[in-house]
Amino acid sequence: MTNDIERHSPDEWRKTAAALMSESVAVGAGETTAKVNANGAPLLGDSRDLFRPKTSDIPAKPGVYKWRDGEGRVIYVGKAKNLRNRLTNYFQPLYLLHPRTQTMVLTARSLEWTVVATELESLTLEYTWIKEFDPRFNVQFRDDKTYPYLAVSTGERIPRVWVTRSRKRRDTRYFGPYAKVWELRHSLDRLLRTFPVRTCTTNVFHKAQLTGRPCLFASIGKCSAPCVNRIEADEHRRLCEQLVGVMTGRLGRPYIAQLTRDMKEASAELEFEKAARLRDQIQMLETVVQQNAVVFDQDVDADVFGFASDELEASVHAFYVRAGSIRGERNWSVERVEDIDDADLMADLLVQVYSDAAGDNHPQSAATISTNREAIGSTQTITATDAVARAQATRERNTRQETTGRADLLAPIAPVPREIIVPVEPARREELEGWLTNLRGGAVTIRVASRGDKKQLMDRANENASQALQRSKMSRISDMGARTQAMNDVAKALGLAEAPLRIECYDISNTVGGAFQVASMVVFEDAIAKKSEYRRFAIRGKDGKGAVDDLSALYETLTRRFKHGNIAGDSGESIDAEQRVASAAGKMTTAVAAETIAANGNDNGEGGSGISGKGHAVPVGVQNDARESPPDIVQQNTNRHHFAYKPNLVVVDGGKPQVMAAAKALEDCDVNDVAVCGLAKRLEEVWVPDDDYPIILKRQSEGMYLLQRVRDESHRFAITYHRQQRRKGALRSALDEIPGIGESYQKRLLNHFGSVKAMREASVEDFEKVKGIGHAKAEALYTALHEQ
Repeated sequence: MTNDIERHSPDEWRKTAAALMSESVAVGAGETTAKVNANGAPLLGDSRDLFRPKTSDIPAKPGVYKWRDGEGRVIYVGKAKNLRNRLTNYFQPLYLLHPRTQTMVLTARSLEWTVVATELESLTLEYTWIKEFDPRFNVQFRDDKTYPYLAVSTGERIPRVWVTRSRKRRDTRYFGPYAKVWELRHSLDRLLRTFPVRTCTTNVFHKAQLTGRPCLFASIGKCSAPCVNRIEADEHRRLCEQLVGVMTGRLGRPYIAQLTRDMKEASAELEFEKAARLRDQIQMLETVVQQNAVVFDQDVDADVFGFASDELEASVHAFYVRAGSIRGERNWSVERVEDIDDADLMADLLVQVYSDAAGDNHPQSAATISTNREAIGSTQTITATDAVARAQATRERNTRQETTGRADLLAPIAPVPREIIVPVEPARREELEGWLTNLRGGAVTIRVASRGDKKQLMDRANENASQALQRSKMSRISDMGARTQAMNDVAKALGLAEAPLRIECYDISNTVGGAFQVASMVVFEDAIAKKSEYRRFAIRGKDGKGAVDDLSALYETLTRRFKHGNIAGDSGESIDAEQRVASAAGKMTTAVAAETIAANGNDNGEGGSGISGKGHAVPVGVQNDARESPPDIVQQNTNRHHFAYKPNLVVVDGGKPQVMAAAKALEDCDVNDVAVCGLAKRLEEVWVPDDDYPIILKRQSEGMYLLQRVRDESHRFAITYHRQQRRKGALRSALDEIPGIGESYQKRLLNHFGSVKAMREASVEDFEKVKGIGHAKAEALYTALHEQ
């Protein structure tokens, strides 16, 4: 198999491309000559000849395979019971292949496969590779939104309850997903009046402990203030269990019945204030419980899926039923980028949904199994869920139920239900049931409902999926039309030869006097925000202390963005060396793109992924040469700069002075093919260089709306970064002046003491209690703070 690895690797095909296309071998003397490639496989007359393996070289065993493009990127991952039968199908005449499959095989430049022992193992490995490589031709189910969950930090001594859209934390129990975040927040707000549990973050809780003052929620009756010991930890945990029990429908009606009895007793004893308080609690609980109506028997745990599709797209809707109640719902959509039937599509969905659910809910119980495989692609790592640990947790929960009469409501439960109802029986159903059984630690059944309440709920799910599919179609049509109109309006107003497909907008933010001066760059492609490519700049100025004014700051920002060959630049504070591949001699050169901060997080780019984001830009220095002759060295660089793409239009926040500064920066960088305009806030006038009068766009036009969105997003991103810098500077100004106290020590000190004021009241011995602070450093801290 070692020869196969070398023969089919993406690096090797480039070196032998010309030889493969011209090589021929005579099959027999005097007979018709059949051309074959270096692997002995007959030539097909297209790019597949570069890597087509000989049929006898492909193992007739189960396995997983990967297709790669010319840059070495994985573009498709698949699995097969018999690799030989499956892979030879891809080498049929093109007219026999589905159009999308034709596109995939003609894009590919290499083929790799991995032999596995069982079909269940291939299922796990395929999903692992799809998650790792994100292949463009694989079926990828996308949520139509990020759904909210109710989270409980069960691992803390004082549990915390909050609403979140992420499921990444360890030792945390998640309830949901819920369809509407406002309904979830409203329900939680109501329940906090009855069950005043902790909702604050760890830092807020710790500061309250240090200062002895609880937060505002304690004053308005929505928190029992365990931070200042107004309630014992065990009693607070019981409150938390009761809140969770009501939210999940397991304690709602019994608890309301108990409160009703207490209310009647209080009324009979003439304790009317207590009775009125209980009455209000009952009314609030009734509202919450009604949202969690029971639709089945209480022992029913099932996920019910609905499905709708056409030739281009499919939509899936799910209802989550736990303890007989609909606990949440969710919707996915997928583009059908390959020829796949509904049964295979449903199987792919189940693998994705429950792999994600198991991984999110039980990250601590995942076991990594590394196995050497005799196959193309070296050692593979397979991540599997530790079913033994989950089964042990289930047994402990059952034991707790028998001994105490109730289960701990905060204890984790398996995310995989006992029963999965689907409208179409998935391919490899028995194989999936075995895999899900391992995930759950108990038996799991997949079936198609034919009658009864579950059939009715499945029909509702089908109807919701159909409506979602129709909404997706209409939204795509209307959005595309509006975006095209907006770009055409801008192009017409500015006199551009073609619509600006990529727009970059810049804004400057600072306080009076130029302190904490920063700039932002936001990117819109096809009139849609490309948040992974947002960048932010800390303005340096000539003397390193910031620019003199906003115009100088704008000039510096654009110069830094365009100065590296007009296509790459720097945007912040970290250094990255980008590998460039020389095309002729195979030489590696390095271009330093200095000081880059990629936008990350909700206010820092919402989806940023390092320097380059998630796309696959062609490396600087390769884009043009690669078309002429294949390089000797192929290096897959996952950190390519998206500054490699020049914008069609640069927008600045401001009027004529800002536009002229931007135009001067581009001129000094020898950029003469990028248009510049500015949008002034007061009258929403559009300014262009060397024009004495602004361009007036209609307020209601799609073009004006696009420019406003770009400008406002740039302003939001800049001011968010500025506030972060200003807050950090104000908080740490007193500590910055102390030698030997860097950022990590500042964080430790602030987390331990809560404020600089508390540090000034601390003794040397108090400083020594902080991790990493020795006696000498503690004395220096004490002296410096008291001198200040």
